[in-house]
Amino acid sequence: MTSQKARVAAVAPQGHSVDEYLETIYFLAFPIGEYRPATAANAIASRVAEMLGVSRASAGEMLKRLEADGLVERGEHKEAILTETGIKRAERVVRKHRIIERFLTDFMGYTAGESHVHADEIGDTFSDDMVERMDVRLGNPDRCPHGWPVDPEFEQRENKELAPLADLDVGREAEIVRLAEHDGELLHWFYDEGFTPGAHVVIREAQPAAGQFKVLLGGTERAIGEKAAAGLYVRPS
Repeated sequence: MTSQKARVAAVAPQGHSVDEYLETIYFLAFPIGEYRPATAANAIASRVAEMLGVSRASAGEMLKRLEADGLVERGEHKEAILTETGIKRAERVVRKHRIIERFLTDFMGYTAGESHVHADEIGDTFSDDMVERMDVRLGNPDRCPHGWPVDPEFEQRENKELAPLADLDVGREAEIVRLAEHDGELLHWFYDEGFTPGAHVVIREAQPAAGQFKVLLGGTERAIGEKAAAGLYVRPS
């Protein structure tokens, strides 16, 4: 009975766990490229809600719960900030998720796109010891299938070298390093269209007002929407 109550308490509104919320806030806390943080409490809840696909009210409720648990605190402008305890837990969650993704692709034969969804579904079933054993069996991989470093400290250092593809000037060449993971459909689209880690792209044309870009990928000119271009994190040449 106690374990059932604990499990219910760990699940956020609309089915997202505390760890999934911490992972999302972690992404916002250690951004890639230029960062323009929202300053209103509602805006913070909106960003988390958008990434998790939940209502703003649900996100706001969970943020209050995380604050009460000492995992999140409010900054000067009411922004959600991970506490030291929150950062440690979020980093553990992020590392675990990425190792499980590699296990699913390298050993279980799932596609890179499938691995993200399944890692969310089964992540809570693996203990820390199991994850460490996975890591050893995998040969201590540096990155998850989508290019995100397994080591959170290295990820935070590398963030300064990267930028969203949408921020690049016309004519700039870059290597795709990471793919945004929070939108499952978009993640599958990246793989279907060949926008994968290690690929090189050149911005040929930008039409921000229309939300469209044209890029050169593998010698072929391709159209890509602003949402997709913002979710490709690249290292400019």
